[in-house]
Amino acid sequence: MPNLKDLKNRIESVKSTRKITKAMQMVASAKLRRAQEAAQAGRPYAKRFNSVMAGLAASVGGNEGGPKLLTGTGSDKTHLLVVMTAERGLCGGFNSNISKLARQSAQALLAEGKTVKILTVGKKGRDALRRDLGDHFIGHVDLSDVKNVGYDNASAIAQDVLSRFDAGEFDVAKIFFSEFGSVVSQVPTELQVIPAKFEGEADESAFYDYEPSEEAILTDLLPRGVATQIFTALLENGASEQGARMSAMDNATRNAGEMIDKLTIEFNRSRQAVITNELIEIISGAEAL
Repeated sequence: MPNLKDLKNRIESVKSTRKITKAMQMVASAKLRRAQEAAQAGRPYAKRFNSVMAGLAASVGGNEGGPKLLTGTGSDKTHLLVVMTAERGLCGGFNSNISKLARQSAQALLAEGKTVKILTVGKKGRDALRRDLGDHFIGHVDLSDVKNVGYDNASAIAQDVLSRFDAGEFDVAKIFFSEFGSVVSQVPTELQVIPAKFEGEADESAFYDYEPSEEAILTDLLPRGVATQIFTALLENGASEQGARMSAMDNATRNAGEMIDKLTIEFNRSRQAVITNELIEIISGAEAL
């Protein structure tokens, strides 16, 4: 049984930890509000953009002269996986869930004889995948110095991906991120961006006359579409990270409180046992006189 000094030191240590987790919970709560607003504000634009692009893609998708970003290279031999995670930990299963989904996808592709290349965005994803898939890494994007992710950050990542595609380094590109549902719900998501797939339904209620041609418009908009999808993923990731961290730190704070209560009871019992033993020794000594 630990002595009283050890128990007291441990209680003070857990109290200090609880202060830290409580502070981190409050910071995550404040950041979550801004990140959630940013993610929700970007959803209508992304949905409308996908709707317009889906209509354009449907009209020219079967044309042999369609943009390469839409029709693809004609092969699916080489896959690029862009894995987006956080730069920091202490956010529950946020990073590990995204990494797990990416690992499963990579292993499935390798089992089919495909070539896999991995571009990581965020230190935690790189660290999680390095052991099993480190030989497939081709690049890393460090956002540790970026306080608020903006479209410029997404555009830089998109330019890197597009330049690799133009150079013939891969045939299919997918991004992995976490879609924000709520503080306790973040859904790991896999989304193909090259060849472009637009999940939104085409807006059939409106008719458009395009000038210049639909192919020319698609050629100009598809690179922006890749950047938009990456930007949307980064915003969703930002909200998911803060929601997961807030939930994790709340659980850690409550667990620390429960541990303090248990240690305090143990401390009081040990102190009472010491006092009882001392009283017995005093009484026994007095009776011996």
